[in-house]
Amino acid sequence: MAAKRDEIMTMDELAEYLKISKSTLYKLAVENKLPGTKIGKRWRFHKDAIDQWVKHGLGNAPRESEDNAE
Repeated sequence: MAAKRDEIMTMDELAEYLKISKSTLYKLAVENKLPGTKIGKRWRFHKDAIDQWVKHGLGNAPRESEDNAE
């Protein structure tokens, strides 16, 4: 079960993983340009979603908690 837990990253872990400052990541998250979910006051990020986001050019990304139906 530890492997599943490692798939979700905190802001600190994501900053280290992407080698980007936390302030830049916060800005991207607030502007809905980074795939993540805010739980209370804390952001959480799924590693798979981040990897896809990077792979596809760091564009706008829907938050994981939003409904993508149009």
